[in-house]
Amino acid sequence: MNLTSRLLGVASKASVGALRGLSSRPARRALKAPIELTEGAAERIKTLLSGNDDAVAVKIGVKKRGCNGYSYTMNYGTEEDKHSKKFEVVSGFGVDVLVEPSAVFFIVGTIMDWEETELSAEFTFVNPNSKGECGCGESFNV
Repeated sequence: MNLTSRLLGVASKASVGALRGLSSRPARRALKAPIELTEGAAERIKTLLSGNDDAVAVKIGVKKRGCNGYSYTMNYGTEEDKHSKKFEVVSGFGVDVLVEPSAVFFIVGTIMDWEETELSAEFTFVNPNSKGECGCGESFNV
């Protein structure tokens, strides 16, 4: 510690780290998955995948379209997609969802569910980033 530091009672980060035996780098936090699946969504994905021999996962993305800005996209993902570094793999309830890199910003924190009513059966997305949705629920804005 230099004289100025002693007079002010301040130590450099390096000396404090050495005294405590700690690194001066902040610890890395585990990142939260960009999307969370409900058990209902996972069961529906299992059903969809069972009817397609080449598909091992579902890919999720977003595109600019719809009356409110963005819309979710869903496609089948192959084994090659699953092992590429292009997608972020989210696993839950025995299924994998591949999130397109361009979609992560728009959907981080989203909960994906499968809902069936007397009039419809569809995947639904509860997105905390959404600032509004169109009346039919087809598109959203952030």
